[in-house]
Amino acid sequence: MIERHAPQVSESEVLRLDNQIGFLLRRAYQRHASLFNRFMPDGLTPTQSSALIRLLEHGPISQNRLGRQIALDAATIKGVVDRLNARGLVAVESDEEDHRRVAITLTEEGRRFTTGYLRKVEELAEATLKPLDVDERDAFLSALHRIC
Repeated sequence: MIERHAPQVSESEVLRLDNQIGFLLRRAYQRHASLFNRFMPDGLTPTQSSALIRLLEHGPISQNRLGRQIALDAATIKGVVDRLNARGLVAVESDEEDHRRVAITLTEEGRRFTTGYLRKVEELAEATLKPLDVDERDAFLSALHRIC
């Protein structure tokens, strides 16, 4: 039998789950992730997309630095790069100056693939931010940049 308890705080208090930043960020991300799965091509993950776009923006980069630039630890970025490499979207080479370092580059196929879905990235952003007007979007993105 489930035991029911009276709430410990009033509905108007800040401690309500619906007012918790972590809860709201998770809900917003769940919404975005659902939209991502509808908009993006062949099973690409948000993390893989971030890696491909960063490589398109900056060109060849060490695996470690790529991970740092998209907020992933060394083990996670290795898995992302391995999966992108298996799909033929990136090339992995030892750095000529430091053989312990691995350099990641978009392949020609990876460049075509990434540039081909950038329009979908725009559509995804539009769908994610649809509930907000233009001023709210600017304020929201600005606040996120300050937090991150």
